[in-house]
Amino acid sequence: MNIFLQLFVIFCFGIVIVALFREKTDFLTYSVVAMLAAATATFLFTPEPFSIEEFILAIEWPVIFFLISLFTIVVILEEQLIFQEIALRITKKFHTNTRKFFWVICLISTLSAAFIEDVSVAIIFIPMIISTSEKMRINPTPILLGMTICINLASTLTPFGSAENILIANRFNLSATWFFRNLAVYFIIGTLLTLFLLDYFVLRKHLNDIWVPHCEEYNEPLENQHIEEHELVILEDSINHKVFYRNLGMLFIFFILLIIIPDILFVGLLGMLLFVFINPRRDEAGKKKPDISYYFTKVDFKLPFFFISLFVLVFCFEKVGLINIIEHFVISITPSNLFLLSISILIITSLLSGFLDNVPVTVLFIPIMQVLISTGFSSVPLLIAFILGINLGGNFLPQGSAADMMTLDLSTKYCVEGMNYKKLLKIGGLFAFLHIILGIAYLAIIIFIFF
Repeated sequence: MNIFLQLFVIFCFGIVIVALFREKTDFLTYSVVAMLAAATATFLFTPEPFSIEEFILAIEWPVIFFLISLFTIVVILEEQLIFQEIALRITKKFHTNTRKFFWVICLISTLSAAFIEDVSVAIIFIPMIISTSEKMRINPTPILLGMTICINLASTLTPFGSAENILIANRFNLSATWFFRNLAVYFIIGTLLTLFLLDYFVLRKHLNDIWVPHCEEYNEPLENQHIEEHELVILEDSINHKVFYRNLGMLFIFFILLIIIPDILFVGLLGMLLFVFINPRRDEAGKKKPDISYYFTKVDFKLPFFFISLFVLVFCFEKVGLINIIEHFVISITPSNLFLLSISILIITSLLSGFLDNVPVTVLFIPIMQVLISTGFSSVPLLIAFILGINLGGNFLPQGSAADMMTLDLSTKYCVEGMNYKKLLKIGGLFAFLHIILGIAYLAIIIFIFF
């Protein structure tokens, strides 16, 4: 195989990784350029001829359309202020008790992040937490830490809790029932242990603090400020309660469909259409009609296009022989013992996800996991280790999690001086390490009892 072609494809993949870590760079532009360059070089210089259609077939289209459907549903729910209403009701009920407020807001935001994008959860809940903390005159830092760390755990609970899970679930035919059966115990123990430790070691120290935000930009209470695109507007009177309960019911039906029907493409498109029809929009004549085109204008298509770029890049890796090289290397260094192999996968994917973006690591490791499973190893422990490593490893560094970076950004905007990069790196890193250790113990119990 052409070594120069292999190096060029690796270089293109490296461009994508570097672009992801440069905040001011449009990573999608560089991803598409890298994809096109790698695909062109692979097509022209690979010894074995193949058709352009193979590039198209290499893309996991069910994953792409499910992501678009899911993002459209989230846009509809945000447009109808459904998540804002849920957050508002929580703060109204528990704003007089700091410890109850901490536990309830963290648990609800964590469960929300198991079903919607973690960044959306951060955007919705962070302003609400800071606003309520200002009214209660308490320091919001422990609550922000609890929410941020726990929503990173939420991605382990469902096949649609993260983009990485969607990829893994689609390739290995993992249902929501599989996730609940094999990862729910870890999620519950991890979440409760995290909140208990944060309550004991962090929240308790700040219970008697009197917090008043002070900086030049902060001139009025948070709930009265004008909120731009990435912020939350608290408009209590604007939420139609019939619309709220109707969408809440449809959301429940959508989750049930995801559990009982394994085809994510069908369920995603069906769920999107159902939400569009129960949330019609008024046209110029004043008549209410379903309008999917309007919601599509609000959907962020960056992630689906980024996935397309990655699928094509990995196809190039396969065509130039890089996937085989990676597979042989991983297999050569992995032990033959199921427990040791599972731990190796957990640690390797955790470390790679800590320094690289989770999605490229997932796409590259999926064929490796297929090879390992095909050699006769039990798939359940290996997939549990893979899912835990991919989802938890990126939390060692704040920049490894989009939700972490959103927490820091909004905390700076609303003058929460205690919630800074250094604190999140220290506390978040410690809990990421704890979650990995907990994952190893969980795998040990599963393997030695059931396998």
